[in-house]
Amino acid sequence: MTSDHVTLIQQTQMDPHYDAQDVARCDLCEIAIVQSYCDFCHVNLCKPCIGEHISDDYSTKHIIVPFQQRRSTPIYPKCEKHPNKSCKLQCKDCNIFLCTDCLASEQHNKEHKLSKLEEVFHQKKDHIHRDKKELKEELLPVYEEIATEIKNQIANLDVDYRKITTQMSKHREELHREVDNVMNQREKEIDENKLKHLSILTKHLEEIKQLQSLMQESLHSLKEMEESNEVTPTIHYSSKNQEFSKLPPKVIVSMPKFIPKPIEKEELCSLIGKLVPLSTTLEERVFTPKRPNTSFRELLDKPEVLNTIKTGQEKLRSVTCLNGEEIWTSGETTADIKCFNTQGVLQKTIKTKSGSWPNDIAVYSDCALVYSDWSQGTVYKVKNGKTEEIIRLQGWRPTQLCVTFSGDLLVTMFSEDKTQSKVARYSGSTVKQTIQFDDDGQPLFSGNDYIKFITENRNLDICVADWGAGAVVVVNQAGKLRFRYTGHPSSNKNKPFEPIGIKTDSQSRILISDCKNHCIHVLDVVGQFLCFIDICDLKNPTGLCVNNDDSLFVCEGLKGNMRKIRYLK
Repeated sequence: MTSDHVTLIQQTQMDPHYDAQDVARCDLCEIAIVQSYCDFCHVNLCKPCIGEHISDDYSTKHIIVPFQQRRSTPIYPKCEKHPNKSCKLQCKDCNIFLCTDCLASEQHNKEHKLSKLEEVFHQKKDHIHRDKKELKEELLPVYEEIATEIKNQIANLDVDYRKITTQMSKHREELHREVDNVMNQREKEIDENKLKHLSILTKHLEEIKQLQSLMQESLHSLKEMEESNEVTPTIHYSSKNQEFSKLPPKVIVSMPKFIPKPIEKEELCSLIGKLVPLSTTLEERVFTPKRPNTSFRELLDKPEVLNTIKTGQEKLRSVTCLNGEEIWTSGETTADIKCFNTQGVLQKTIKTKSGSWPNDIAVYSDCALVYSDWSQGTVYKVKNGKTEEIIRLQGWRPTQLCVTFSGDLLVTMFSEDKTQSKVARYSGSTVKQTIQFDDDGQPLFSGNDYIKFITENRNLDICVADWGAGAVVVVNQAGKLRFRYTGHPSSNKNKPFEPIGIKTDSQSRILISDCKNHCIHVLDVVGQFLCFIDICDLKNPTGLCVNNDDSLFVCEGLKGNMRKIRYLK
C-alpha cells in the first residue's frame, strides 16, 4: 500500500461524514474511498490508483471524471469507414453517423445538413426522462385505478346478485310450490348471467394487467436507457407513451333485473317475470395529463400572525375549518369540541358521546362535523345537533381524520396490540381502500400507538405524519410510496424531528408542525424542503388547518391558543 493510500484512508477515517457501510470504494485497491471514475471503462478509482488504471492499457482512451459526474460522457459510435475515428456528427439527409474524416473526404455531399450527436443525445435523454416520469407518475397510476375499479366490481358481484336472488325469493314464497320449477329456471339464468358478467370483467381486467405489464417493461427499459451512455440505442429510441396514453375503453355491464308480475296460476310461466340479461357497452376513456397549478402564490419572506384565539383548552391538539367562518378546535383533556368565529368568539360547544377527548376532528363539505373516539373504537358524525356513529372498528383504534376532495374519509388507526398501523378510506361506513404496506410487503408506517396525522394533497397524494417514526410518508392515490421526509438540518433546530400535525395548501405545498423545534416545515409537492415558518413567539405547534384562502391556523399545544397566520403573498 502506497503512502498516498495510507494518508487517504486516515483522512477518511477521521471524516465523520463517511460511513464505512454506505460509501463507494475504489475498484482497484478496494480500500480507499472512490473519488474519480473512468467513464470509458466504468471503473471506480481513488486518486492514487488513476495512474495504475491508465498504465494498464495505453491504447484505450480512458476518460477520467469526478465520481459525481460518472456516466456523463457520451460514448460515440466507431466510424465504419475510419475505424480509428469516432462519429460525432449525423447527416440529417442520409441519416448516417459521420466522423471528421468522412467530412474531409469527397464521398459525402457537402450540402447535406448535419447535426451534432451530443445535442441529439442530450435531447433524447431529456425525452427519455420525461417519458419515464410520465409513465411512472401519470400513466401507471391511471391503469392502477382502472384495475382497482374492476376488482371492486368483481368483489361486489356476489352482493349485487344476492340482492336480486333475495328479491326473487320473496316473490317465490307468494307463488307457493306451483312456481318452484319456473323459479329454479330463473335462478339458473341468474347464475349464467353472473358467470358471463364475471367472465367479461375478468377478461377486461386481464387486458388491463397485460397493458400494465407492458408499461412496467417499458419503464424498466427506459430506466436502463436513462442510465446508459450508449449513443446508438439512445439515438434510435422511439417513445411508446403515445400508445399507452390511448386508454382502453371502459367496460360497462348493466346488471340484470328481475321483474315480478301478479300471481295467476294459469299463467305461472309468464307471470313470474323475466330476467333482463346482461348488456355490455364500451365507454371511451381519455387520458388527461396533470396540469400544474396556474394561480401560483409565493411564500412570504416573513409570515405574520393575523389573529390569536384563546380557546381555553389545555393541550390543544386539533383545528379544522371549511371556509374560515367556523373554526372548530379540540384538546386532550376535555370532551368539549368548540366552535369559534373569525373574531375568536365562542359560538357553540359539542361534547363527545363517550365523555373522552376526541383524537381528531374534521369537517365535511356539507359542514357536518366528524370526530374520532379511540377509547370506543368509533367515529361519529354530528349534523344539525344530531350525533350518529358512522364507523365502529374491531381490533383497531381510530386516531386522525381527513375528509378528501371526493368526499371520502381517510382514517389512521393502530391495532389494539399496538404492533401495526394503517390508513383506511371510507365511503360512509364502507371501507374502499386500505394502505399499510409498500410493494415489498414492508410496513409504510411505524407499528405502535403513536398518532399518525393525515391529509390529502391537491394532486390526490395522501400525506401521513408518522410521529413515532419521525418521518412524513407520502403515497399516491393508489397507496404507492412516493417519498419520505425526515426533517431538514438547521443550526437552531437541534431537537429530533417529530411531526405532530400536517396539512396542504392550494399550491400542493405540504406544511408539517414540528412541536419540539417550535416551527412548521414547508415542502413542495415532491418533498423538497422550502422553508421554515418560524415566528419568534410560536410555541409547541400541533394541529394545523389551511382554509380556502390559504390562511394557516396553528394550535399551540401547551398555551391552548390558536394562531391565524398569513404565509403566502
